[in-house]
Amino acid sequence: MSDSTLTTATDRPQERGLRPTLNVWQAVGLSTALMAPSMAVNINPQAAVPSVGRAVPLTFLIAAVGVLLVAYVFVRLCQYYQHAGSVYAFVGATLGPRAGVVAGWGLVGTYLFYGVTTSSVVGIFGMSFLERTGLWSHPPTDAPFILTGVVLLLACWLTVASVRRGTNVLLTVEGATAALILAVTAVVLVRLLVGNAPAGHRFTMSVFSVPPGTAPSALFLGVVFGFLSFAGFEAASTLGEESVNPKRDIPRAVLGTTLFGGAFFVVVTAVEMMGFGTGKAGVGAFGSSSSLIGDLGAGYIGSWVGDTVTLGATVSAFGCCLACTVGSARLLFAMSRDGFGERGLGRVSRLGTPARAAVLVSTAMAVVLGLCIVAFSAVPEDTFVWGGTIGTLILLVAYALTTIGAIRLIFVQRRMPVPMWQIVIPLAALALLGYTLYRNVVPYPPSGPGHWFPVVAGGWLLAAVVAVLALPRTARRLGERLSEIAPAEGPGRTPEQARG
Repeated sequence: MSDSTLTTATDRPQERGLRPTLNVWQAVGLSTALMAPSMAVNINPQAAVPSVGRAVPLTFLIAAVGVLLVAYVFVRLCQYYQHAGSVYAFVGATLGPRAGVVAGWGLVGTYLFYGVTTSSVVGIFGMSFLERTGLWSHPPTDAPFILTGVVLLLACWLTVASVRRGTNVLLTVEGATAALILAVTAVVLVRLLVGNAPAGHRFTMSVFSVPPGTAPSALFLGVVFGFLSFAGFEAASTLGEESVNPKRDIPRAVLGTTLFGGAFFVVVTAVEMMGFGTGKAGVGAFGSSSSLIGDLGAGYIGSWVGDTVTLGATVSAFGCCLACTVGSARLLFAMSRDGFGERGLGRVSRLGTPARAAVLVSTAMAVVLGLCIVAFSAVPEDTFVWGGTIGTLILLVAYALTTIGAIRLIFVQRRMPVPMWQIVIPLAALALLGYTLYRNVVPYPPSGPGHWFPVVAGGWLLAAVVAVLALPRTARRLGERLSEIAPAEGPGRTPEQARG
């Protein structure tokens, strides 16, 4: 039986491949680390302010609905397939190997650009913490990029060494930081409700309404940063071959992470905006904050709280960078293994990890950062926004392809015993994904960095399209390998149905 066949741990004890040793909490750790709520809620909402003003929480609510709809798709597919390639395997097995390569390459690109984004955030938060605490009072301009380089090296080492070690630590740190953020949020909310908040700020639901004159295109430009915050909930799907009980644990990890993220982001961003104030001055302060919860904690409770939250968000950003490296390495490993066999990037190390793929993606992240710095004189705030936007545009395409594949598998081929009425869920997901993409391209940004975001995202996907068309033999080989991944007995199927 080949490495790409999806079997349980007891079915393949002698194979030299990814080792099935992870439990549900370690799968949750990877998804939570890549979503990085503690980091995202501190720095992502500001990027939506120029588009929607005080209505940032509304953009996160729209994104939460969209991600929950997409999560349904991933849960169903993870119940049927268990494969390190995630969307590459899902789309390849349902829509064909060429589409699978495009989706998989797209998710590799998303994780790569998110690695650029999150390593930049470590530089931003890390230097903010060092300056606030007086540990490095006058750092040089390029100091944040020094931290960024250290983070990329450390993430690569942990990916090569042991994903188990990394996910255990990440889940612990992320959980502690998220708990502190929720505690600060609760204090701010109580002070808003009782009317003793600084500057007379009060609780208001106006944060869920757009300011007059806000166009739909502007609203959905802001929604992109909501998707950026949620992105990563699907990362556990790359651990399908390393989970002890993948049909149970991976869907639970995907759904649980999504539900937590939805509640966390909508509530916390709403309290953040109210805590800063919904007037012009408050919205301006919100948009210029280097650490939203850090600033609120310092203003509503004490400076030590703000410093602690900033430090926790720095660790969260590192965790997200590590998760990006872990996820992209496994995707690249799976595609290379299926296309070219167990050599090169398709070979695992003696530790049972895709070490060569991990080194390559880490190097690619460093190269992208270097190009931005040298060619465009970028600062960390630039590489954060640029990488996040490009990665999210690619991700929306990968999500759309995955959703189409799920519709074909579940509701056209009827491979799973799912009520037909549930087709409205993936159709609604597809509509929201498509509209968000449309509104980020039309009207097309005439100038500035935004002009290049769709070009880079489209170019990344086009490279995969050209490759699968230029290499028909490899595409056929991928098709043969992907044809093996359907489980012998899918959910709700009897052994007789599976055989016949």
